[in-house]
Amino acid sequence: MPRVSQDHLDARRRQILDGSRVCFARYGYEGATVRRLEEATGLSRGAIFHHFRDKESLFLALAEDDAVRMADVVAEQGLVQVMRDLLAGNSEHPADWLGTRLEVSRRLRTDPEFRGRWAERSQQLTEATRDRLEWQRKAGNLRDDVDVSVLTAFLELVLEGLVSHLAMGLPGDDLGPVLDLVEETVRRHRPGART
Repeated sequence: MPRVSQDHLDARRRQILDGSRVCFARYGYEGATVRRLEEATGLSRGAIFHHFRDKESLFLALAEDDAVRMADVVAEQGLVQVMRDLLAGNSEHPADWLGTRLEVSRRLRTDPEFRGRWAERSQQLTEATRDRLEWQRKAGNLRDDVDVSVLTAFLELVLEGLVSHLAMGLPGDDLGPVLDLVEETVRRHRPGART
C-alpha cells in the first residue's frame, strides 16, 4: 500500500476544517450531522473521522484553529484589529468564523465538559492579547494607570459584545468609530495632547 505524504494529510485535514467551518456555521453544532459534514467537506465519514476522533474533537480543532488565527493577528496588530477585520469581512472566513465563535459561546454556557476542554485552548488568545498589551506598555503607547490584566479583560468583553451584536443581525458598518474609541481608551494619553 502506498504511503501518504504529510503534505497530503495536512491538505486533507485543512479540507475537513474548512468544510466543517461552513457546516457548523450554517447548521450549528447539533445540526451539523455526519451526512452534512460529508457534503460540506466532500469526504466520507471514514476520511473525516480518520483525522478527528469524533464530532466534538472536530469542532474543538476548528475552534482552536480560529483561535490560533486570531492570536496571530493579535500578536501582530492587536485585538481591536481582529474586531476591525470581522466588521470589514477581511478575515479568510468572516461569516463562518462568527458562526463558530457563536457555537463556542453557546456550548460554553450549556456544556460543562466542553467548557473544560475549551478552557485550555482559549487561554492562547488571552495570552496573545496580554503579551501585545505588555509590549505596547513597554513602548510607551499603553496607559499605565490600569493593570494589563484589566485591559485584556476589557478588550475581550468588547469582542464578545461585538460578536453578540453581529449575531443579532444588527448592522456593523457604523461601528468603526466605536472601535476607534475602544483603541483610544487603552492608549496612553500624553501631557498636552488634545482630548
